Amino acid sequence: MPFQLFIPLSLLCALLPLHHGAPGPDGTAPDPAHYRERVKAMFYHAYDSYLENAFPFDELRPLTCDGHDTWGSFSLTLIDALDTLLILGNVSEFQRVVEVLQDNVDFDIDVNASVFETNIRVVGGLLSAHLLSKKAGVEVEAGWPCSGPLLRMAEEAARKLLPAFQTPTGMPYGTVNLLHGVNPGETPVTCTAGIGTFIVEFATLSSLTGDPVFEDVARVALMRLWESRSDIGLVGNHIDVLTGKWVAQDAGIGAGVDSYFEYLVKGAILLQDKKLMAMFLEYNKAIRNYTHFDDWYLWVQMYKGTVSMPVFQSLEAYWPGLQSLIGDIDNAMRTFLNYYTVWKQFGGLPEFYNIPQGYTVEKREGYPLRPELIESAMYLYRATGDPTLLELGRDAVESIEKISKVECGFATIKDLRDHKLDNRMESFFLAETVKYLYLLFDPTNFIHNNGSTFDTVITPYGECILGAGGYIFNTEAHPIDPAALHCCQRLKEEQWEVEDLMREFYSLQRNRSRFQKKTVSSGSWEPPAGPGTFLSPENYDKVREKKPAKQKVPLLSCPSQPFTSKLALLGQVFLDSS
Repeated sequence: MPFQLFIPLSLLCALLPLHHGAPGPDGTAPDPAHYRERVKAMFYHAYDSYLENAFPFDELRPLTCDGHDTWGSFSLTLIDALDTLLILGNVSEFQRVVEVLQDNVDFDIDVNASVFETNIRVVGGLLSAHLLSKKAGVEVEAGWPCSGPLLRMAEEAARKLLPAFQTPTGMPYGTVNLLHGVNPGETPVTCTAGIGTFIVEFATLSSLTGDPVFEDVARVALMRLWESRSDIGLVGNHIDVLTGKWVAQDAGIGAGVDSYFEYLVKGAILLQDKKLMAMFLEYNKAIRNYTHFDDWYLWVQMYKGTVSMPVFQSLEAYWPGLQSLIGDIDNAMRTFLNYYTVWKQFGGLPEFYNIPQGYTVEKREGYPLRPELIESAMYLYRATGDPTLLELGRDAVESIEKISKVECGFATIKDLRDHKLDNRMESFFLAETVKYLYLLFDPTNFIHNNGSTFDTVITPYGECILGAGGYIFNTEAHPIDPAALHCCQRLKEEQWEVEDLMREFYSLQRNRSRFQKKTVSSGSWEPPAGPGTFLSPENYDKVREKKPAKQKVPLLSCPSQPFTSKLALLGQVFLDSS
């Protein structure tokens, strides 16, 4: 019997009344300027509450007006909120926080930290702030962006994570002690996202520091996951990093898997890497073949493709934004509208939503102020200008303020059915949720630059163009300037190419006739696929084998970066505590 979906009529009814700035009877869209100021006020209510009640702890507890350490002991909310400050235009506070972090954050501590969370929140946040420092008016040191205090902090934090990658498979453990490395007896079971969500931060770090170890371990982890997919092209949820055997075999696009797919696309854009994109497109075919039903995505058994969980998870709401990055706008909008109906039903997205029943799943009724649906709205609005996407932004502002706002910040919604609150404000609320809301309503923000303006900086390696746009958001919404990857540490192949060109030039000057007789290498290579097309990963490897050892790379120039550079997700794993 084929799987059927029943969508209750109640899903089509919005619960929230219209407010000032919302579409009126004439169908006008919400006023962006009005909601931009509302979002800014939300940020400062939460941010000031953290500073007054929780700093230097990781996160604010808004119901008791105090703080606690959650993912380490890094003053995490301050790191996560730093680039949001600049996006909101607050350069003075950005500059102050940079000094505070340098004076107060120490990674040489005896703390067990999540490898995944430390990477996306700490390493990603510090890298983004480092690359935005000059725009924020920070007096940068000579050699920036190839050096700087925030870059050194990011590198130190990332090096603390490297012991986790020392496994037989190259796939990392999920937890590492920042002082002692991987603890004896540490579980080898890691979620898929916890293995495949490093290439954006680690490749950026390698490019800026000149140390290839970070990008190398990230690529190995990505490839091991690719090689572990099932015969029908799917990956599961948790894998043993020592044996490479799947422990949880549910396949889907949500919690525990999500940012692996995200980083294949974003890594491909950031690094101009056709193989990473080809890998994602192969996965996308399998996902559509086995998990896609009526513009919803279900969970299936990774080897058989049979439905295992007919649920929508709130973390899956990043998917329409990811679809927009590969140009699949029509499918992205249809899926987005499905997710938006769930928001309208509850005034937020429950962690799990039973699609056939049209209601929440027991013990998964909460909404911790996640950003994913807002993130997708921002990307789709940039692509389409559809006012429906601004309506989602309006609804998000109204819902969060009405349900979640308390005296000391904004509290996680424990249960969307009765609006009970929980005593936590996750750092991603300031890093992602507020940021994407603001960018949705701020079309002229520097993040949306289309290349019409840019900054020129002189580095030890030559002239460099920065700030031209095309920012790649990591899965914690920390924007990375892709041009920065071309500013530092020229590859040896590029250095050799310059030397070869100079030798040929002087040879031409000395003896033009000799130059004309010179045997030209027959190693020139033309890709068999046309522009905009991608080979399968296996065929791509075969083509690369025919390619000369030294690939020609344009010198002192950056690859064309379309706006296709969204980012954000969480990849958090839900552990049933029952």
